[in-house]
Amino acid sequence: MTRVLVPGSFDPITHGHMDIITRCSALFDEVVVGVGDNLAKRYLFSRHKRVELARQSVAQLDNVMVQPIDGLLATWCQEHHIDVIAKGLRSAMDASFELPQATVNRNLADIETILLATHPSLAHVSSTIVKEVAANGGDVSAMVDTHVSDALMSTILASSGGDGAHDE
Repeated sequence: MTRVLVPGSFDPITHGHMDIITRCSALFDEVVVGVGDNLAKRYLFSRHKRVELARQSVAQLDNVMVQPIDGLLATWCQEHHIDVIAKGLRSAMDASFELPQATVNRNLADIETILLATHPSLAHVSSTIVKEVAANGGDVSAMVDTHVSDALMSTILASSGGDGAHDE
């Protein structure tokens, strides 16, 4: 059985993420969506909430599970018997970030990384853009599932005192 990890911070999970996850579910026996923290990022949602939203998004995919991940990715993959890491690419800029990481993971844990091009219709979608659009009252329904949109609006309204503004 081949296990693939689709890692990310998923703050929040988007249709772009789901494109990669769904394609991996057709290519691999088991898909683990790993929700982690990046020390360089500030999050709108707690990791617990990001895991919850991801689980709701992948619920219809029988061979996909969601788990929080901690520590060094290569070590986590070894401890959880992950065979492959899969990442999505929206642009050449993503590739310039992902390729060195793939090399490090290969050197540390002899784990392969595959890079999947995101569907062209989703290449503009990122968690950052989704949060920015939502914070400014825009419609994000073409970029995230309804439960994610609802959570975004609820969190943004709560953090702004109810007027829809959000400082980040």
